[in-house]
Amino acid sequence: PHTAPPLPYNMPLAYVFSVGVSFLLTCALLVYSMSRSFGESYRVGSSAGDLAIKVFCAWDFKVIQRRSVKLQCENICTQLKELLAEQRCHSRSRTLCQRLGHCTVLALAWALSLSTALGCALAVHYFSEHMHTVSAVGSAAPVLGCRSVPSCSPTAAPLLAPATGGGLGALSEGLPALLLLSRNLILKMVILGLLCYQWLSRRVVCSTEECWETCVGQELYRFVVMDFIFTLLDTLFGELVWRLILEKRLKRKRRPEFDIARNVLELIYGQTLTWLGILFTPLLPAVQMVKLLLLFYVKKTSLMQNCQSPSKPWQASHMSTVFITLLCFPSFLGAAIFLSYTIWSVRPSETCGPFRGMETIYKSGKTWVQVLEKSNPNITWFAWVHQHVVENTFLLFFVSGLLLAVIYFTVQVVKGQRRIMRLLREQIANEGADKAFLIQKLHSVYEQR
Repeated sequence: PHTAPPLPYNMPLAYVFSVGVSFLLTCALLVYSMSRSFGESYRVGSSAGDLAIKVFCAWDFKVIQRRSVKLQCENICTQLKELLAEQRCHSRSRTLCQRLGHCTVLALAWALSLSTALGCALAVHYFSEHMHTVSAVGSAAPVLGCRSVPSCSPTAAPLLAPATGGGLGALSEGLPALLLLSRNLILKMVILGLLCYQWLSRRVVCSTEECWETCVGQELYRFVVMDFIFTLLDTLFGELVWRLILEKRLKRKRRPEFDIARNVLELIYGQTLTWLGILFTPLLPAVQMVKLLLLFYVKKTSLMQNCQSPSKPWQASHMSTVFITLLCFPSFLGAAIFLSYTIWSVRPSETCGPFRGMETIYKSGKTWVQVLEKSNPNITWFAWVHQHVVENTFLLFFVSGLLLAVIYFTVQVVKGQRRIMRLLREQIANEGADKAFLIQKLHSVYEQR
């Protein structure tokens, strides 16, 4: 008889381990990027002196090539526009009626945006139940039509949202860019959260004969494909056709603006789908990379040919910090919670998949440790380590607390640096006032003599 190997290979454990390691590395990179971006963005308390620095000290005299000189001129011009728009926004004074009107428009925009998100979520819920009912009957054509509705909703709904919340937000010139981001993000996350709940409950995913992991993977593939199709349609009709209408029919020189916020949110949405499906569809990251590669060149061509720069000021350092924060907390944290609950609590399918026959996916590690202990009794200490360290939930809470502590201390360090810089700036201002006072006294003494 063949003897058991000293270290038997366990395919389910290797599968879970690869997913866990990828998520840990991603988490570390996200925390590092967020802390670094936060430090670079908010290290200086205000931009009071940035305008003078840009005017007198921004030019690099080492640049001599014509193309580089043109790019540097455009870069400095964009930065000056951002700083002037920020100072104009801060120095603008409003009456009481204007403030009340601004708050009314803002509240109405938020109410319509939240109602749109709730309506889309209810529509997806009822369409999913209808899809489950039709699939139980056995008709194939209506099932495909019904299944395309949830896949289209997270991508199509934000395109229709500017007609409601975004249109009212345009009436208010001082509307912060962060609020415009939050409305579309809430809409996408509410729909994805509802679909994740339905996938975990397995009530409206597929029939009882099919593997529910396969159905979830097919849904996520469908989401990525529909996101790619709607992005191409938005680029074609929202930018190319609209530019032709403005130039050919309306005889205007202006072009449609390139919406930075919506395009970045599409990237966050695509990355969220990849994180959600990495356990069910191992090839989904490769599909997402191909999709991003194609969209990059399509968006680049459309940006150069059909669009103009946005009128709303976008400060790159601040907005990159906001985007990385949104990518970390709502997106990555939600996907991690979804997959953690799936691994720890959801029962796998009985007929397919590497985890069939197990109570939960997490039990694959315990089964491998038991086989390892039987095959090699000399490493019983490994079973003890697995039981008291890996299976103990205290380790998970300890790592989570350590991660939050690192983020907290990084934020506090940056706040301390901002406070010190503000005190130094006040000290420089006081020294300047003292020097001006001494110069005035010297002039008065000289005049008396």
